[in-house]
Amino acid sequence: MDHTEFVRGGTGLSGKDVEQNKIFTVDDALNCRYTWDTGVAIGRYLEELKNGKIIAKKCNKCRRIMLPPRMFCELCYCPSDDWVYVEDTGVVNTFSVCQVNWDATRVEPGQNPHLPAVIEIDGATQGMGILHLLGEVETDKIFIGMKVKAVWKPAEERTGAITDIKYFKPY
Repeated sequence: MDHTEFVRGGTGLSGKDVEQNKIFTVDDALNCRYTWDTGVAIGRYLEELKNGKIIAKKCNKCRRIMLPPRMFCELCYCPSDDWVYVEDTGVVNTFSVCQVNWDATRVEPGQNPHLPAVIEIDGATQGMGILHLLGEVETDKIFIGMKVKAVWKPAEERTGAITDIKYFKPY
């Protein structure tokens, strides 16, 4: 197959083009404002996090406890039924030792790496869980299946966000 048919036209740029101001650019500081509607399921989920609780939705047809909660079951397409409180404990499904900060800069020498993990929450259907951080654990002590418990912010500091849980620690 001749791959040249997939080549798209365009004009290449060089450093010289930039130096000679042949490229039109605009520098602007945007003042974007937006709002986001969480919807019924995630809205309730976030409100319960503010209260120090984790809530899920149950599908009575599939018998699944879905976390994060959804208004319908993506397997059988039925509306979800009951709200169900689940535990703030679970097991590590997978994890990473991340040497990069959220702004894509390197973790400084001596600084602890970030430890993102998928936590299967106790009381939810197996495989259901949330992506969060691990804490109070050495990187060489983390393992798949490790039992963890949520460490919550103090009640007066909670805002109704996933960060109301500071991290999950082994127990």
